[in-house]
Amino acid sequence: MPLYLGVDDTDSLRGMCTTFLATELVRTLSAWDLIGYPRLLRLNPNIPWKTRGNGAICLRLGRGRGRAFPVGAIGGRTVLAYPRCGARASPSDGLVEAVEGVVETWSEFEDPTTNPAFVLLETPPTPALYWRAVRGIVAKEEALAAVRGRGIWREYKNGRGVIGATAATAWRPRDRTYEILAYRHPSRWGTRRTIPSDAVQALDTSFPSTFNNYDSENGRVAVAPRTPCPVLCGIRGDDPRELPAALASLGGERPDRWLVFETNQGTDDHITRNPREAVPGTTVEIAGIVASHPTTIRGGHVVFPLRWREPIDVVAYEPSKQFRAIVRALAPGDRLRVVGAVRETPRSVNLEKLEVIGLAPLLSKAGNPACFHCGKRMKSSGRAGPFRCRRCGTRRPRSDAVVVPLPRGISTRWYEPPVGSRRHLSMPLKRSSPGSRNERVVGRTPRRASPSFSRGADTVPTTALAFSRAL
Repeated sequence: MPLYLGVDDTDSLRGMCTTFLATELVRTLSAWDLIGYPRLLRLNPNIPWKTRGNGAICLRLGRGRGRAFPVGAIGGRTVLAYPRCGARASPSDGLVEAVEGVVETWSEFEDPTTNPAFVLLETPPTPALYWRAVRGIVAKEEALAAVRGRGIWREYKNGRGVIGATAATAWRPRDRTYEILAYRHPSRWGTRRTIPSDAVQALDTSFPSTFNNYDSENGRVAVAPRTPCPVLCGIRGDDPRELPAALASLGGERPDRWLVFETNQGTDDHITRNPREAVPGTTVEIAGIVASHPTTIRGGHVVFPLRWREPIDVVAYEPSKQFRAIVRALAPGDRLRVVGAVRETPRSVNLEKLEVIGLAPLLSKAGNPACFHCGKRMKSSGRAGPFRCRRCGTRRPRSDAVVVPLPRGISTRWYEPPVGSRRHLSMPLKRSSPGSRNERVVGRTPRRASPSFSRGADTVPTTALAFSRAL
């Protein structure tokens, strides 16, 4: 079994990136072998003290067995990983001091919200810790209890990063995706990124296993961050063998280094299925009926009440852009399944995506009814009064008005926001076949076939190797 190294909370809103620190760790710890892909774990996106994407990293270290395969390039050297572990790395071999040096060099200690920590564990915690950290809130004491007896840890400032660092080592994938992250030369940090928009738009066609590349509805390149961090771009996909070639196809600014991560992004791991109550700080999937027409409130947010176990407001916020038009098209009586984060004040569900299960008929009055006796069109006798024939005096109730169904503009299926408005953990519909979506509805996450070499077969992705040499 390898040695598990978990690190978290080294970045800030102003810069740095914990995944960049992972590249520095890989370079510094080159005396040990990487076992499997480096891992990037996104944890509960509703944590109020997170920096940006609430991501932690995990490296597995030891003496590799099997045929090595490339997972990155740093400093002109191809980074290799091994499918299996022979001898485990030992913390007594100077490993602790080496990790301390990297963390203390690169962490954003000046930022009051940055509280780094790392763990080195001989055995990982149970997966339950990961599930609590991705769906709820884990106390620092709970994370430390999981570490004791398994290895060592180091914490800085208030040490809150030990929670994410430990949770990252506890991940046992039910579903997984991959992301190739390319980094800029330090001389270019904070400057404008040069990534051709047309090359990004071509990724979906040229590399069909990739997703969330380009926001066509808003003309936005989604693979590049907007912060002054070291990341040039990140391309996500289901097949890691396609990712290095996808990165090479972009052109534009040349990356200084790159690394492929195994991740929980796009897996819906953060969703609590069948909740008994809407607990603030969690992301829930609930089914209910639209109680009244949606309304647009100040700021451009769209709100509608949902009849569930308890009445609750559902909100599509302005940053979800065109997704709000789908929400505005809802009508009383529509049956929905909604996914979103529960907010405490005002109590509501911040909509992440929704499924229209059933549409209520939406009718419009086309005219007054005809008289049974003389066939003439009847007249209204007031807002609440019956219809009355002026010729013979026959009366008919208001419910006899002639109505026609209105087109709804939406259908029974899943809807999601544009690419640029999605959360890291939210599974894009591109990854979901109807069968696998039905599995997720009842709480079973579909298992996806990982490429053979990531599970231990002696296979080298030649496209990745070629790109490594090109760098």
